[in-house]
Amino acid sequence: MNGVTCQGLTKSFDDNLVLKGFDLEIARGEFVSLLGASGCGKTTVLRLVAGLEEPDAGRVTVGERVVVDVSERVFVPPEARRIGMVFQSYAVWPHMTVLENAAYPLRVRGMAAKERDEATRRILDLVGLAGLEARKPSQLSGGQQQRVALARGLVMQPDVLLLDEPLSNLDAKLRVRMRRDIRRIQEQTGFTVLYVTHDQEEALEISDRLVIMEAGEVLALGTPDEVRDHAFMAPEEDAHA
Repeated sequence: MNGVTCQGLTKSFDDNLVLKGFDLEIARGEFVSLLGASGCGKTTVLRLVAGLEEPDAGRVTVGERVVVDVSERVFVPPEARRIGMVFQSYAVWPHMTVLENAAYPLRVRGMAAKERDEATRRILDLVGLAGLEARKPSQLSGGQQQRVALARGLVMQPDVLLLDEPLSNLDAKLRVRMRRDIRRIQEQTGFTVLYVTHDQEEALEISDRLVIMEAGEVLALGTPDEVRDHAFMAPEEDAHA
């Protein structure tokens, strides 16, 4: 498990400059949240780290490995980056069981069935889904479906786990429980986490450090105590940021 370094990331969509030379260094095992209003660029950072978008300029390093460097024409495809990602939508396959959904990344990688089953069941137990392996998504609550998505992101033991507004579709009480569970799991596993949210309370509770973004740039960076009184507006979810 490794840290992440972003250097000079710039990205435009048509004529919209979304990121302007974004820099960030995340230590191994650190939980860092990107916080800001809709359109500030936080989800774009996540997608560039994951390899789902290519930057116009800049460089991303995961551990000691450069996964993208525009000036050197380096671009490692997403499937080769050992990065887990949990999206805002649950994105679970309705025809698959809990076990099959969570095990999918290992199946794609060609892991033997017995080893895959054992590894997946360990992760399902970690996220609180033991005993539900045979259920289909239609038989699960929203919180349980999000746990399936989290298990799928964790099962391949990624170098970095990326989470994009993972709790925004849940009710307020369940969001509080789930964010505490995510932090507990991160502390148990030691994964490096980059977490996107527009919820200030959520970010303050679960993060080692916060990056407050505005108009594609870093407005403030620090621990929850250091940025707690920093004023910003973040009333919406990202549309294309």
